[in-house]
Amino acid sequence: MHRYLFIFLGVAAVLGAAFLLTEANSISLIAPVSKDDAQTISARADAALKRQNQDQDIEKQPKLANPPTVIKGVYMTSWVGGYASIREKVLKLVDTTELNAVVLDVKDSTGMIGYETDIPDAKKYGTEEKRIPKINALIKELNDKNIYVIGRIAVFEDPALAKARPDLAIKDSKTGKVWKDRNNLSWVDPTSQEVWDYNIAIAEDALSRGFDEINFDYIRFPTDGDLEALSYPFYLGKTLKADEIEKFFAYLDEHLHKTPDVKISADIFGLSIVDKDDLGIGQIMENALAHFDYINPMIYPSHYASGFIGYKNPASYPYEVVKYSLDYGMARLQAGSYKGRLRPWLQDFNLVGVNYYAKEIRAQIQATYDAGVTDGWLIWNAGNVYTEGAYLPQ
Repeated sequence: MHRYLFIFLGVAAVLGAAFLLTEANSISLIAPVSKDDAQTISARADAALKRQNQDQDIEKQPKLANPPTVIKGVYMTSWVGGYASIREKVLKLVDTTELNAVVLDVKDSTGMIGYETDIPDAKKYGTEEKRIPKINALIKELNDKNIYVIGRIAVFEDPALAKARPDLAIKDSKTGKVWKDRNNLSWVDPTSQEVWDYNIAIAEDALSRGFDEINFDYIRFPTDGDLEALSYPFYLGKTLKADEIEKFFAYLDEHLHKTPDVKISADIFGLSIVDKDDLGIGQIMENALAHFDYINPMIYPSHYASGFIGYKNPASYPYEVVKYSLDYGMARLQAGSYKGRLRPWLQDFNLVGVNYYAKEIRAQIQATYDAGVTDGWLIWNAGNVYTEGAYLPQ
């Protein structure tokens, strides 16, 4: 019996006791182990180890050593990022055209982070969703293709954090419940430093994994829904919204710009570059330019109201709308000395009765060049389905 026990223990030493107590727990600890039994156990161990390795992510990745100087990117959701068969359709377009960058959701408007992080609060709040099983491996895949990876973080529109921390959420003064906008999404108070720190932790985690840039979206006060019912846990309305949002910009600048290689960008309304007030949401272009490396105005022609620069339906005039907006924005940029540069969001989607084909998309891109924008452009399609003929062959 001792001889058999020694044989068994020898096998255990090779395979690991933890495996024997799980995968092989049906084998008696005192039963004889034949040569065939040992081979079976070894095969099971190999299979279990293979499964474990398949489930494990690789090590964190470095940023691109030589990132492109002119960014030409498309948006990708974390869901698409996590499904290779769908993701490859987007990456094939990047591989074969002038495109060289991807804006990948880190935290989207649901408030869910699309992969497992090293952030204690995210785990405590349950705000992680493993949409991308191996984020480090995905970053490597993109890096190997020399694709510049921008991580997008939706900040103050955050239903997940509002649910986990209702003390940080904007409330409805009429009902006492968490307030929701017209899309039934809840928000957190834009003036809460705890909210700022939470999003900075997400950004730092993403940067540590090899994201080349962090893009902040929804960096404003709410714009739609029952705005009269807004009740903030911290913002008292005694200060200008623009001043409060600029404090957040400065806080990001201070906490993330610790090394020269860190790049951060801000999404702002397209109207923010043609209107000098804060639109009632706290966004002023110059305030953002002072703290971010890139400002991404969302110049979607279909989003402009009827009558903008004299057009009944601005979506029908993609070149004119983009050119006018960027001319105005570039003049404001050049009037001061700022850290930031302009790099607009353009549209590759249909809305308000106007279909956008290659011609319409190309017209927007040409408008950026004609306006003197030299740092590139980004293309938005919520479904990640892009018009192949709109982008020049590589």
